[in-house]
Amino acid sequence: MVRDTFVGSDGICDVLDPIQEQKATGLFQPQTHLYGQMFNYLNSMSLMCAAQLGIPDIIHNHGRPVTLPELVSALHIPPNKTSCMHRLMRMLVHSGFFATTEAVTGGGGGGGGGGEAYVLTPPSQLLVKDNTNCLSPFLSLINPAFVTPWHSLGDWFRGSEPTAFQQAYGMAFWDYNTQNPELNSLFNAAMACDSQMMNFVIKDSKPIFEGLDSIVDVGGGTGSLARIISETFPHMNCTVLEIPQVVSSLEGTENLKYVGGDMFQHIPSADAVILKLIFHGWSDEDCVKILKKCKEAISSKGKGGKVIIVDVVINEKKDEHELTETKLLFDMLMMVVAAGKERSVEEWERLFLEAGFSHYKITSLFGLRSLIEVSSLMRNGTPQHTAHATSNVGSQIVLL
Repeated sequence: MVRDTFVGSDGICDVLDPIQEQKATGLFQPQTHLYGQMFNYLNSMSLMCAAQLGIPDIIHNHGRPVTLPELVSALHIPPNKTSCMHRLMRMLVHSGFFATTEAVTGGGGGGGGGGEAYVLTPPSQLLVKDNTNCLSPFLSLINPAFVTPWHSLGDWFRGSEPTAFQQAYGMAFWDYNTQNPELNSLFNAAMACDSQMMNFVIKDSKPIFEGLDSIVDVGGGTGSLARIISETFPHMNCTVLEIPQVVSSLEGTENLKYVGGDMFQHIPSADAVILKLIFHGWSDEDCVKILKKCKEAISSKGKGGKVIIVDVVINEKKDEHELTETKLLFDMLMMVVAAGKERSVEEWERLFLEAGFSHYKITSLFGLRSLIEVSSLMRNGTPQHTAHATSNVGSQIVLL
């Protein structure tokens, strides 16, 4: 905010003219917003730095709030960079990744002595390696391979390549990922840690899996989600369908097996097919192809079956601002990297209809994702098509 007074060159404190104040405010507030957005990427870089240094683990293992000298000592960084570490932590505290509290005095170890100390917050607790739901590997999506295409986004809009990623590297992301084992490993680890969060969802959504004897996790990576399902439902036969390079060396269990293949060519038959964060990486045309293969897989057993989708559903009118912003950021990421998109309810419905399904139910989960059940209602072996819609708490049921 512009101050009411200022000190002139003659040392006299003058009152700013109201018109000038209004004009200045109208300029400087937008400038602050503009600069804040321009440099917002530094939040991501600072967070990645903290994870690389292991700061969340140091604070977690310390057993009490960590002072700046204790943190510098634990990190084994040169003392002359203490002030720089303070600035990094100040930024991350402001961003909500850490918090400050009064240091614990005494307690041995030579630390403490009062003053300020750092503690974890819920977001940084998700970066602690001992945490079952550790999301540190997901930070690999800040890898230069993902960031570089953004520098030529304007050129991409004027060009003919399907994605900015392909313009930057001369090939589609999935091909590039396959040809770069290190990136492929980082990507699979990121997807695996994200799937681990599904542990809560599966246990709270048991009715969705009732009556199922078999399920195929399409594009299931190294099998994190399928493993959760197989352990929660020991009677269920679980299959992970993934490209051969990912699953060729993986070993299954009594009710979990891995199959190398291509979801565009064939999906093994099962009572249900589950796809987590698959559709947002593909165009509408490709999504319809995948859905049709899913329909073949669940129809071959004669039970009708269903497709279970865990993905983003954009709802700008109902979602809070931060949730919508994060979903839109994912949408931009999909546009740049994979020619995919995050979809609204209406866009999801068009896909289901075109693929030949007659029923879907969307249930909002915790956080970004929704759980979508898709099926074709059967009566005497014939699909039933009706037009009806009802709404429940956190869910929407639509019969097409």
